This record gives sequence, structure tokens and C-alpha cells, in this order.
Amino acid sequence: MHGLVVLWVKLMRNGYTRSITSLYRVMQRLDIYKKAPSKKKKYIPKPYQQMTHPGERIQIDVKYVPSNCLTKELKEQGEEFYQYTALDEYTRQRVLWASKDHNTYSSTKFLEVIMKKFKYKIECVQTDNGFEFTNRLNAQKAKEKTMFEKKLEELGIEHKLIRPRTPRHNGKVERSHRKDQERFYYKRV
Repeated sequence: MHGLVVLWVKLMRNGYTRSITSLYRVMQRLDIYKKAPSKKKKYIPKPYQQMTHPGERIQIDVKYVPSNCLTKELKEQGEEFYQYTALDEYTRQRVLWASKDHNTYSSTKFLEVIMKKFKYKIECVQTDNGFEFTNRLNAQKAKEKTMFEKKLEELGIEHKLIRPRTPRHNGKVERSHRKDQERFYYKRV
């Protein structure tokens, strides 16, 4: 790229008026300047694994409840609420729970709620990488388990984390949140 900048400066001195990116694109089109091959391996997604029985995998996520959806008294008190949602991938059964907090303690409490609501054994819980579920992306506490992870371990439930910044991997519960937003929250705004 350094050579391209030098060429562009020389061309500018001789009356060239286009940008350096324009010069770069023209040179690529004419096969004068070749792109360096990417060293990063391309991500190839795995095909979706269809669930075969209830409780095989439960998706869990948290959504902020907009303040416009709260009563006048709660708004005046400055209260915030979060909607915890669990969705069984096989049966599509949903459990919703409201919490004032968005932390690992609340996530653990929600886990206890879904254990009572789902009448079958839960084998795996799938979540995003939020700090309410895991310390995986926390540089200082990456090795420490959260209260939520300890509870899962205690109950013998596998914890599957989705790839960072790919909410589509938790698509069923994300869609559930989107539908709640359309049906309930937008109407109150």
C-alpha cells in the first residue's frame, strides 16, 4: 500500500484529481495492483442441529423493558426492568420473568424459575456472552465462574455459549423478544 501512496502523490503533482481509493479500484480492475490474500480463515457456519426431545437445549436471553411501558409511579421512582426469556428449542415453550436487576444473581434466580416451569429435565442451556451469564469476555475475571455457571454445574446442566456478536445463534429467543417488542412495547411508546 505504501507504493500506491507514493504513486498517488506523484500523480497529484501532475494534475491527477481523483482520490487514492479511486486510483486503487481502477488499478485493481486493470490487474495492475493485486490484493494481498487474506490471512484470516473464512468462518464456515455449522448446519443447525435439530432438537429431538424436550429439554435438549433451552435458549435464554435478557431484554430491557422500555421505560414507556412502566406505570407512572415506577417511572417516577426511576425503576428499570428486564425481561428474562427462556425458550425450549424443541417444544417452543416459553417462560418469561421480570427482574429489576440484570446480573448473575437474577440469572440464577431465573434458572430456578425455569426449572420449576419446565416439567422435563434440562440438558443444555444456551446463552449469549453477557456478564449476567458468564465472565468469558471479562479480561480480569475470565477464569472465574459466575453464580449462574456454578448453579448450572451444580444441576448437571451443560452451558453452551454462542459465538460473540452473533445473536442469530440464539435466534429463537431473539425472535421471541422481537415479537414481544412489536406486540407490547411499541404499542406503549
